Amino acid sequence: MAGDRKDEMEAILKKQRDAFTAARPEGLDVRRDRVKRAIAILVDHGEELCEAMNEDFGNRSRDQSMLTDIISTINFGKYCLKHMDKWAKPEKRKVQFPLGLLGAKAELRYEPKGVIGIMSPWNFPVNLSFGPLMQILAAGNRAMIKPSEFTEKTSELTAELIGKYFAEDEVAVITGSPEVAQAFSSMQFDHLVFTGSTATGRRVMEAAGKNLVPVTLELGGKSPVVLGRSADLEKAGERIALGKMMNAGQICLAPDYMIVPEENEEAAVAAVQLGVHNQFPTLLDNDDYASVVTDRHFDRLQGLVADAKEKGAEVIEVNPGDEDFSNTNSRKMPLTILRNVTDDMTAMQEEIFGPVLPVKTYKNVTEAIDYVNENDRPLGLYYFGEDGGERETVLQKTISGGVTVNDVIFHIAMEDLPFGGVGPSGIGSYHGPEGFKEFSHARSVYTQPKIDVAGLGGFKPPYGKKTEKAIATQLKK
Repeated sequence: MAGDRKDEMEAILKKQRDAFTAARPEGLDVRRDRVKRAIAILVDHGEELCEAMNEDFGNRSRDQSMLTDIISTINFGKYCLKHMDKWAKPEKRKVQFPLGLLGAKAELRYEPKGVIGIMSPWNFPVNLSFGPLMQILAAGNRAMIKPSEFTEKTSELTAELIGKYFAEDEVAVITGSPEVAQAFSSMQFDHLVFTGSTATGRRVMEAAGKNLVPVTLELGGKSPVVLGRSADLEKAGERIALGKMMNAGQICLAPDYMIVPEENEEAAVAAVQLGVHNQFPTLLDNDDYASVVTDRHFDRLQGLVADAKEKGAEVIEVNPGDEDFSNTNSRKMPLTILRNVTDDMTAMQEEIFGPVLPVKTYKNVTEAIDYVNENDRPLGLYYFGEDGGERETVLQKTISGGVTVNDVIFHIAMEDLPFGGVGPSGIGSYHGPEGFKEFSHARSVYTQPKIDVAGLGGFKPPYGKKTEKAIATQLKK
């Protein structure tokens, strides 16, 4: 069965590459049309996609899905349409003196790579498949998408809609099991984009590496919140609560843990609790609050909490409506704050990816910086405070994929900023002009003047005095 699917995928890849090669050079108007069709899918079928996501999760707010998966991706497509002419324009580059005077020219052309594979996850299944697709199409490529098997209805609907709006040799969707995903990652794409966990990212990179396929890996990790002493605790608490409760914390950029001044710990925890109470007065029957996607993920989160409690953590369930979560199969979980955490707890070793928030303390902000630096470089880092000097110290002495100051997650929403990780949190980026370049081949083109440059410069055998003079000139300080 898996072999049949591999043959099917290989046939589509060949069809796309043959079509790509035959169509070159394609005008920007063709690219624009493809981006517009991708946008049209989301405009015309946004409600259906939101309903599919709701069914896949068990409960997922239509409004949240509209904001995070539909509207934001439509806007990103419009951003690509607005800027792609400028991005695609060849850049003039300098040539060494005196070649320019002799008529030599150098330029850099951003050319499409060919066929790009997209492996998208379940947590934002539309945004994280259509988002990179917008920029891949803007750069002039074809695409094959392997969406997550966890969000089966959304994946099937995506395949159906893509099939209606695109020819198979432009964009194709491959649905199926983890075995299909594994086969997909081993194909000879011209580039491969994967969004998901660091552990799976390692396997994807290993599979792609066998074919020397370049990769963009959007992974995750433990994105810290550093709360400065100058932070407005009430505002910070509200924003951290929103970032941790949105999609039930199932976000690669969700604030993973807080590190706060020791004298402000209780106040900071209270501020997050207040933020939850204000935004989610109830949880179980509240359509605004998403379910955990599967029983396996729910059990893993419960295990993180049990492990922390067993090892001495104080567990605080934030349950504004005082609801009974023990007699429900809705996979809804209240925000669970962990105090007195230690590094031997699983919650401090793995990306949480759910509504669990460990809290650490520091005496001096350098302790917070040291802790961040002792661990894997995170996808996001969040600093709250009005002390500009402290903010710059935190930013200059840490490394992360991106930063949001006085909020969480928002840097990914800035279309003109590249989004990506560093090291274990990711490789490469998309969004912004950098994303267009990520999905393009930067092709150097040098045009030699009519004059014999090699002979004139003494670079052509037989070597002699002219060569010696040229070397001596270049060796001068």
